[in-house]
Amino acid sequence: MKGSTHRRCYCRDPHTGKPLGKKCPKLAGRKHGSYSIRQELPPREDGTRRSFSRAGYESLKAAQADLDHVRALLALADTDDPDSLQRLVTLLEEVGDEKAPLPEVEETRRRLRAGLGLRGKLTVGEWLDAWFVSKKRRRTTLNGYASHIRVHLKPRIGHIRLDRLNVGHLVETFDGIADDNEVIAAENQARREQIARCKPSRPGRPVAAERALLAAERAKLAEMKPFRKITGPATRQAVRRTLRAALNSAIAQQLITFNPAAHVELESGKRPKPLLWTDERVRRWRETGEVPGPVMVWTPQQFGAFLDAAEEDRLYALFHLMGTRGLRRGEAVGQDWHETDLDAGLITPAKEIVVDGWDPYESEPKTDGSAGTIALDSVNVAVLRAHRKRQARERKKAGAAWQETGKIFTKEDGSWLHPETVSETFRRLLTTTDLPPITLRDLRHVAATLTHGAGGDIHTIKETLRHSTITLTSDTYTSLLPEVDREIAEKAAALIQRSRPTSSQSDPPPTQ
Repeated sequence: MKGSTHRRCYCRDPHTGKPLGKKCPKLAGRKHGSYSIRQELPPREDGTRRSFSRAGYESLKAAQADLDHVRALLALADTDDPDSLQRLVTLLEEVGDEKAPLPEVEETRRRLRAGLGLRGKLTVGEWLDAWFVSKKRRRTTLNGYASHIRVHLKPRIGHIRLDRLNVGHLVETFDGIADDNEVIAAENQARREQIARCKPSRPGRPVAAERALLAAERAKLAEMKPFRKITGPATRQAVRRTLRAALNSAIAQQLITFNPAAHVELESGKRPKPLLWTDERVRRWRETGEVPGPVMVWTPQQFGAFLDAAEEDRLYALFHLMGTRGLRRGEAVGQDWHETDLDAGLITPAKEIVVDGWDPYESEPKTDGSAGTIALDSVNVAVLRAHRKRQARERKKAGAAWQETGKIFTKEDGSWLHPETVSETFRRLLTTTDLPPITLRDLRHVAATLTHGAGGDIHTIKETLRHSTITLTSDTYTSLLPEVDREIAEKAAALIQRSRPTSSQSDPPPTQ
């Protein structure tokens, strides 16, 4: 496309008042007048011509530099992408109409490549939105990204220019989250105290004076903020991971060269260590009602007692499988019969059913390693064979209403089993026992305990639970397995034969 520079002045004929244009005799002097540029642009859809024009340059060199700049911007268009050329032409038309400075070529190239708007300085909020749209992940993972961006990142740093974001901004961000936690904790406590004031002083219908007082207290409660969750260390780490991933993508797009999220020190959000329900812990729990830790694990004997209570339930086989082979909840309800070979004693968790809000959907496993094939023991095989017979009876009873989903664990009509139904059933069965509490998810830890108690090492547990790295397995179970090993250690010590009693075995000396 053609382009040119030319020089003009605004002198007029003193007699007629008309512009002299190129006839001005002063144009022979190199300092008289100013230079202009004109660059032809692709025609409009109706075929009419359009161009980028700009005047007022003091030198030919300055005019030629801007003309080259315009041509460099047009050259950014991908020959296989007509839309990119149209976006650049629109950019030049807007810049020309507004008489705004020409945008930098490199920044425009990065924005064009990233699918971003071509004008203005890119903010953190704009980049986070563009990055999120491009992500292809599990729906639950995307929901986490969206929450981190909406609740924590955009309100605090969304207005900052992306190329000016630094570690100091992020320190202020996470300090602000910690400060908000203190406010939330205080507001939650105030709400609890107000709820207590809204209760009658004694059973039965309160007298008129107390009813009026309670009504006033309840009115105060209605004006208070609802309970809110604290943003704990693990969540803050997750927010940082989301931001770090987004900024790494910006580096790959050459929008920035430094990732400040990689240099922010936060309180560790390590996974809580599982603890075994030992006799002493059970005794203390019965006395105080206090659970020793957030993740508790049954002993083999305790798990056996639960299976005894669940044996007549239609989901008995599911709980047996989760507690012995370590399937996740979504993997268990998503398990297909065609991925289960009872003759060979093998099972491959190749699908999951997970929930988005309340709606279940089928997804690929959590990680590539999650789809690994694991062995089934003879007891699990027998339990699953019995479950298949039960399912066959349910299919016959449902008749034409049966939905053939191919899943092992289903509703009575063959349709998908909602994951939360499994959790509710587990909690209901647990209330029928005298066992200390654990969650459905903790059955994976029970499976790890059983595997180790049967002689499996950390690597065997990793393969059974299909962890992505052995580090994850080691970090999770280093506190639990020594408790399981204690009984083995006692048995090993008992094997040692001594010719005479040791000091610990001899009778204590008589008292003086």
